[in-house]
Amino acid sequence: MNIDDRSRYLKEMGITEWSLRSAAEVSPPSMSPNAEPHQAISNLEPKVYWLFYGQAPGGDQERLFQNIILALGLLPKEWEWRSPTDTQAPNTHLPCVAFAFGEHAAQTLSGEQEPLAHLRDVVLEIAGQDIPLIASVDLAHCLSRPKDKALLWQDLLLARSVLQSL
Repeated sequence: MNIDDRSRYLKEMGITEWSLRSAAEVSPPSMSPNAEPHQAISNLEPKVYWLFYGQAPGGDQERLFQNIILALGLLPKEWEWRSPTDTQAPNTHLPCVAFAFGEHAAQTLSGEQEPLAHLRDVVLEIAGQDIPLIASVDLAHCLSRPKDKALLWQDLLLARSVLQSL
């Protein structure tokens, strides 16, 4: 099966196909030896914007979160961590999605009182704004129950597909 057929079949099934950023975007042609790699990458133009909400991560939770950022391929200018009480609209023209880690963050942002199990797998909105919100498990929960990282990944994929449809 060639690539065009595969892409067409995936599209017909409603599966979003991901593509890697080009090598030119990931590694800039000239980088001074003293420059930090994230400084060189931050010169690229952002294409999307993610708002992550929840309790500020630390230690292993922070490492897990940084791995999520790497897996999503996000640039430093493409995401922001916020407290669930900070519902100020982002100052960006880019397509934006909000991602809530944990039941408290999801309920606070959406205004819903349902348990997390009912808020997951649904595209919510930040109350009073036109920003799609995806609810997921808390980072601490994923560390205490590693099998539930699959749920987190499912939610991240949903958020990414919502973002691609904007």
